[in-house]
Amino acid sequence: MRRLSTVVGMLIWLGSPTPMWAQDAKQADASTCMECHGGGGEGAPNFGLLGGQDAAYLVKQLREYRSGKRKNDLMAPVVVDMKAQDIRALAAHFAKQTLAPAKVEDAQLAVRGKALYEGGNPATGVPGCVGCHQANGVGSPRYPRLAGQIQTYTVQQMTDFKAGSRSNDRARVMRALAARMTEEEVKAVAEYVAGLSGAK
Repeated sequence: MRRLSTVVGMLIWLGSPTPMWAQDAKQADASTCMECHGGGGEGAPNFGLLGGQDAAYLVKQLREYRSGKRKNDLMAPVVVDMKAQDIRALAAHFAKQTLAPAKVEDAQLAVRGKALYEGGNPATGVPGCVGCHQANGVGSPRYPRLAGQIQTYTVQQMTDFKAGSRSNDRARVMRALAARMTEEEVKAVAEYVAGLSGAK
């Protein structure tokens, strides 16, 4: 019910003649994104961390939600009428946010996750995550910031890549990697990156 009310509220807001994000990116954050992603883009168990993500990465994701290349029933109606400048304004706003790490819930699992993040699993052909997502999980214009991402969200995205229900990864890289990782390995990496600060 809460999700339905969120979508209805967003649709009403999007129907206004002058979108608030066109006036001020900070207002856009509060009006379109805060209920699900938090005022500073800190994320929630079912919604990704936006704060501190590279602006170019956020622009790509919003464009692909709009085009349908990245499928999500909640995001699709939110972005359907966004113009290019609207997307850039939102991406720039969230890229400027500074966030604290999420809470590590299982320190032992995080230790295993660190080994996988940095060195991968040569036995199954899984490279270290650090090669794309960078040291301390800072991300890049091509690959998302993982530092501070809530564990359940990371696990869900990897599960979606594995199932093929998320398919907007470059050159099918994440789908191939997710298919080689065990459920326990995914949870371990998710636990580790949640505690990263993302400091460069």
